[in-house]
Amino acid sequence: MGFQFVVLWSDVLVWLLVLAGVALGVVISRNPPLRSAWQRVGANRVGMASATVLAAFVLVGLLDSVHYRLALDGKPGEKTRYAIEVLSVLDTMAAPLRSRNEKTYSAPFATRLYAKETMDVPGVGTVRDYPRLKHGGKHLGEREDEVAADVAFTAFRMAVLAFIGWLGVLALTSLHVGRSAAPGEAPAWQKILRGDTAFAWNAVLITLLLMLLLLVPLFALAGQYHVFGTDKVGQDVLYQILKSVRTGLIIGLVTTLVLLPVAVGLGIVAGYFRGWVDDLIQYLYTVLNSIPGVLLIAAAVLMMQVVIDSHPQWFSTAAERADLRLLALCFILGITSWTGLCRLLRGETLKLRELEYIQAAQAFGVSNGRIIVRHILPNLMHIVIIALVMDFSGLVLAEAVLSYVGIGVDPTMTSFGTMINNARMELGREPVVWWSLAAAFSAMFILVLAANLFADAIRDAFDPRLA
Repeated sequence: MGFQFVVLWSDVLVWLLVLAGVALGVVISRNPPLRSAWQRVGANRVGMASATVLAAFVLVGLLDSVHYRLALDGKPGEKTRYAIEVLSVLDTMAAPLRSRNEKTYSAPFATRLYAKETMDVPGVGTVRDYPRLKHGGKHLGEREDEVAADVAFTAFRMAVLAFIGWLGVLALTSLHVGRSAAPGEAPAWQKILRGDTAFAWNAVLITLLLMLLLLVPLFALAGQYHVFGTDKVGQDVLYQILKSVRTGLIIGLVTTLVLLPVAVGLGIVAGYFRGWVDDLIQYLYTVLNSIPGVLLIAAAVLMMQVVIDSHPQWFSTAAERADLRLLALCFILGITSWTGLCRLLRGETLKLRELEYIQAAQAFGVSNGRIIVRHILPNLMHIVIIALVMDFSGLVLAEAVLSYVGIGVDPTMTSFGTMINNARMELGREPVVWWSLAAAFSAMFILVLAANLFADAIRDAFDPRLA
């Protein structure tokens, strides 16, 4: 076999989350109250538009969560040896972006480097000029003045193809919606575009159209130009953005797996039992909150780094080392981020335990565990879901801040935070190298904004006071 699968711990967690999502979907489909709540989410146009954007980020993250090592050339009969470099399916699909490196900085859609160099020009002698890029605009040859026209023509042609593909998606969606239409009703595609369907198909399709009109021309041009420019070592910034998506998703999702059981368990126990149990849990999260979060995380990360550096035999590749540091960072963020949700659930539980049906259950001798599982927890789930989706965006931003101050993910792992950290010195150059920071900030802004809008839709659907 020409490759060897590499299973990282973060890959396992990512795909377990996918399976958990599928299982949750089955549970929701069999539970009428939950199904009704999620149907309200599906009817929210802003929520479905943001969910479509989030789905694109998740797809990129999943493609980057299947890793392998290529087999090295060897003599017949010898044991197969594999390369040290660990690649993913996304790396294979984005091979031109990964391999077409330049010497140093180049601006978006540029054909020459961003800095002048001394060059020997035949017939002219030694001159100081901007060198030609090895890959950016190479197909133009000497016609560098035609960049604008070439970009416009390629973008228009690919936008037309994207629109045709979207019409195909609209046709398939219309067939699906039209199967349940009554005789004499308007055509399904009209109902979809007017928003007369129970599910917000118009929001999904319009968002999909905008994404296709933007992304299809973008990736088509990425095969000919560096559409977001290159960094200090000549690596394509668009490739770095794609690689940062998985890191952001893991930081946001895996961290919630750590903080969720702690916050929910301690918050409900403190609010329901009160007394010395409540005092002890309040003391615990008050002490934890009294320590500056950045200092606590920095101390934990530095101790973890010492352990990793002391045991190099644990890792056969650099990817495994970076992966362990990423998971350790998720664990540290989870341990230090549960206090807010715990306090919120404690206060809500204090109110719920005084309601009549809870008092009646206690009077009839129902056990405390059964009351918590059957009555308390279901009435807190809307808070838990809203808090988790909101915390996702906060954790993505936290990773950016931590990597900016040098205590985030491993330096060999690409993330929005490391890109912003690397752009710190670029802003002091003359002329300013602005595109790395702008690209990382824009991608992170879109991800966080979509998560926040989706959280608003979930809040509106699950909050019983708004139902």
